[in-house]
Amino acid sequence: MSTPLSANDQAVKTLADKLWAEMLAASPIWGTFLGIEVNDGALDDNSDAARLRDRAMWERYGAAAAAIGDDGLDIEWKITRDLMKVGAEIAIEKDNHRMDLLSAVDHMDGVQTLLPQIATFQDASTPEKFAKLVSRLKAFPTFMDGYIARVNEAERRGLVASKISTERLIAQLEGLMAIPAAQSPIVTAANVAGDAERAELATIVAEYVDPQIKRYYEAVSGSYRGKAREVPGLCSAPNGAELYKVAIRSWTGLNLDPKELHEIGLQEWADIQEEMKVISTKLGHGGSIEKLRDAAESDPTNVAATKDALIVRIKEDIDRGYAAAGKVFGRFPKAGCDVKAVEEFKEKDAPAAYYFSPAADGSRPGTYYVNGYDLPSRFLHALAPTTYHEAIPGHHFQIALEMELEFLPDLRKHASHLAGNAYVEGWGLYSERLADELGLYRSEMERFGMLQGQAHRAARLVVDTGIHAFGWTRDRGVEFMESVGLPRTDAEIETDRYIAWPAQALCYKVGQRAIQRTRKAIEQRDGAKFDIKSFHDHAIGHGQIPLPVFEAEMPNWVKPKA
Repeated sequence: MSTPLSANDQAVKTLADKLWAEMLAASPIWGTFLGIEVNDGALDDNSDAARLRDRAMWERYGAAAAAIGDDGLDIEWKITRDLMKVGAEIAIEKDNHRMDLLSAVDHMDGVQTLLPQIATFQDASTPEKFAKLVSRLKAFPTFMDGYIARVNEAERRGLVASKISTERLIAQLEGLMAIPAAQSPIVTAANVAGDAERAELATIVAEYVDPQIKRYYEAVSGSYRGKAREVPGLCSAPNGAELYKVAIRSWTGLNLDPKELHEIGLQEWADIQEEMKVISTKLGHGGSIEKLRDAAESDPTNVAATKDALIVRIKEDIDRGYAAAGKVFGRFPKAGCDVKAVEEFKEKDAPAAYYFSPAADGSRPGTYYVNGYDLPSRFLHALAPTTYHEAIPGHHFQIALEMELEFLPDLRKHASHLAGNAYVEGWGLYSERLADELGLYRSEMERFGMLQGQAHRAARLVVDTGIHAFGWTRDRGVEFMESVGLPRTDAEIETDRYIAWPAQALCYKVGQRAIQRTRKAIEQRDGAKFDIKSFHDHAIGHGQIPLPVFEAEMPNWVKPKA
């Protein structure tokens, strides 16, 4: 029998449930990605009126959350209340600065990727469900009215994207326009009953989708293109320093100083180099990181022959991760983890890997996407840490388990990113080091790959702040990423990602450092009675948590062994 909620607990629960319902109703696209059928025949309202409606929603719920006091409030409901309060503050602050206009041109995750993603995730295998997908595609012209209005407003205000992102997007759109409708990724990826439905989708794509892609191309490749920012960082945008502060808080949930983050990144890189030198000495390269890197990159067995071989290797590592996780976790998620290659139409501009959560109803597993573009640069020694970050025990364990926590309201299960992503990305990066503790790396060379991944994330602190706060050029960012061991292809993709998503790259090290700091404090407190299973089960057993709450509450949750 469950314990009755206090009056304030119940007030938070009621408010959170109402907010979740409104958020889901406002974004049927999000519902599809979560595996929740809300209105699968519609796209989001992308008009300015809808933006103002959403702002009013956040003003209303933020004020209501702030009015609920601490009296009798359980810690889980306090986290939920503060999530609504902070999420509202961030959403309003972003709207004050019209951050949505900056993302109207986004080569990483913009509107050009939307319909193929929907087609991948939406079940259209029955006549009724197929009709909903058709309805959704036919709504694309209206959706694009709002999107192109944002492009025009961004141009008018000078809140334009960088030239780098703009040119990458234009190249993507040119590629999409060259694909015949029958071969569109929407048609080929759709979960439909058979060839007749694909033929019908091809006709609809030709009539309702392709003209809108062309229209978007014309909007971006015209005068907007000429006004795109030559200096890639936000520092070159109107009120750029303030915009970057807003971006930092939006992504990390914290008010952080760019200069301090830059210095932390440099120090972390220096420390990681010392670890690399130890491996270099062990492997007979005299402590030289360059020789160790050359040995890794010149080994013909260190590259997968095909994308399929790459995926086979990843699945082996996932199995190894599952087998070892019981040593340090008491609870596993029910959902499995699938592995897929990044779709060819976007692989050239996509990160090396990323993760999509399972469906909320358990009908779809979590999905780990791996990029097979330019296979000769995808070295196998660096693959395992990426897998442990994205899948087991990283994002898949944390996110899939979060979705299964019955005591959490849906808002916490699915929308905790409202207060930043530093906890989630920090957990992924922490998991790479945890895999080393578990002995999951096959060789010292794979351990070197893990350290290269750690260095890569330290470099993100340096390059993201360098570009957006200190006016670095794209070339300088690429060169720094190469200096920490990234192949040229990945260094360019990564740098351009930081340009397109200011401050997102800060989440990883900021979150990892907080998790490591918290674990160290509890280990020192408990000594030989430190319970590693309890630490990890609590670390991912409360859903996504703002970092200040994580550091404050973990010592209360994790008890010493009896």
